[in-house]
Amino acid sequence: MTAASATLLVVERAHRGAVETQFSDELYFAHALHRQCGGLDVLLRGPAAGYALDTDPVPAPTGVQGAALPLADPRRSLRTLLADGAGVWVERADLAAFGAGAPTRLMPGVRMVTGEDEAPDWSAYDRIWFF
Repeated sequence: MTAASATLLVVERAHRGAVETQFSDELYFAHALHRQCGGLDVLLRGPAAGYALDTDPVPAPTGVQGAALPLADPRRSLRTLLADGAGVWVERADLAAFGAGAPTRLMPGVRMVTGEDEAPDWSAYDRIWFF
C-alpha cells in the first residue's frame, strides 16, 4: 500500500477499446478517484494484466471525415496513475497470456506479484473495489 492509499482497485477485465467509450476507460476513472479520494492502488489481474506492459501507444483509427477518433488507452491512464504516485501491481501468472517475455516488458514502477508476500495487503485498505 502506498502511504496515502485507502482504496485498492482490482482490475480483472480488459477494456475492448470500443469507439463508444472514446477517452474514458476504467483506469481513467481510477485516476479521478485517486485524486478525489486521497489515494488509490491498483492490482491488475486476468486479461487486464496486459495493461502493465510497456508498449507503444495504439494508433487512433480515422473516422468518416478523416479525423482521428479518440479511443480509450488504459496504458496511458496507467502511466498517469503511476506518475501521480499510485501503487500498481500485476500478477505474474496472468502475464503468461502475453508471452514468455512479458515480465521483462513491464512499465517502470509496476510491481510484479509472484507470491502472496509480494501482493498488496488487502487488510490494510478501507475499501476494495473490483472492476
